[in-house]
Amino acid sequence: QDSRSSFVDPLAPKNPKKSGNIITYAQMAQYAASILRLSLGIMLLAHAGLKFFTFTLTGTAGFFESLGLPGFVAYVTFFAELAAGVMLVAGFYTRWAAAAAIPILAGTIVFVHGSAGWLFSNQGGGWEYPAFLIAASVAQVLLGDGAFALRNAFKGSIVMGDTNVTRAILSSMVPFK
Repeated sequence: QDSRSSFVDPLAPKNPKKSGNIITYAQMAQYAASILRLSLGIMLLAHAGLKFFTFTLTGTAGFFESLGLPGFVAYVTFFAELAAGVMLVAGFYTRWAAAAAIPILAGTIVFVHGSAGWLFSNQGGGWEYPAFLIAASVAQVLLGDGAFALRNAFKGSIVMGDTNVTRAILSSMVPFK
């Protein structure tokens, strides 16, 4: 293998060609995409949970109204964060879910954090963290699903209604078909 296109696991047995322990950079990129996908998904779910469990949706709507936004936008934001978070964690239409998160995150900069300065540690939280999450979301849009994505179960010859859908879903957990 070309050393520029693969990585040999230092903990692997001495003869990686016999044991199959060579990981290509393309495979590592798939794992990296999965880590990013899970991180973004969990973050969106945490923010949706914060709106639902801590502030309540009614309280969140009141906060949005105090910013000059219609109260219903709080409900739209909550459901968008929830749906995008679930889709990202599951690996189902990852690019669309990450793209949908971008305007929500941009809205936090425009309406909440932008006036607090750059550093997120500032009072009121600056725009540093939401800007980073936008960059991470753009990267996720470019990278796609990654390994261990549920959507892999429905690629190729697998069609909805196939009698082997359960087997296909389980086999999607094996990366790099």
